Amino acid sequence: MAKQAHLEHLGKVSLFSSCSKKDLERIAKATTELIIPAGKVLVDQGQTGKEAFIIVDGEATARRNGKKIATLGPGDMVGELSLLDRGPRTATVTTDTETTVLVLDQRGFSGVLDEVPALAHKMMAALAARVRELDRKVYG
Repeated sequence: MAKQAHLEHLGKVSLFSSCSKKDLERIAKATTELIIPAGKVLVDQGQTGKEAFIIVDGEATARRNGKKIATLGPGDMVGELSLLDRGPRTATVTTDTETTVLVLDQRGFSGVLDEVPALAHKMMAALAARVRELDRKVYG
């Protein structure tokens, strides 16, 4: 798949949805495409993360403490928190089908943030929205 085709998939990721085409091109250049067989673990809960995965094609299941929390598909991104803090994964994500992903590693992500400073603001807004949603779920 050509990098140009990646732009459409990156634009579907909520974190990148408000990025310009030029910004998406910078992000696409920082990614690597991989095809992962069914049944493989993309991220393992508790392990230190060094990259994020953007699902282009296929499906995966996210589990926290063994309990299914989500089914993921094209446009979903996993592991993005680890790009920020290199902290432990909060869930295990396993491919259900052969899955094509774009991998964004820590170095590539840092380079993109240097080239696209507005992305840092967008990421903070997206994370703030997640915190608010979790707060509503826990405290009502």
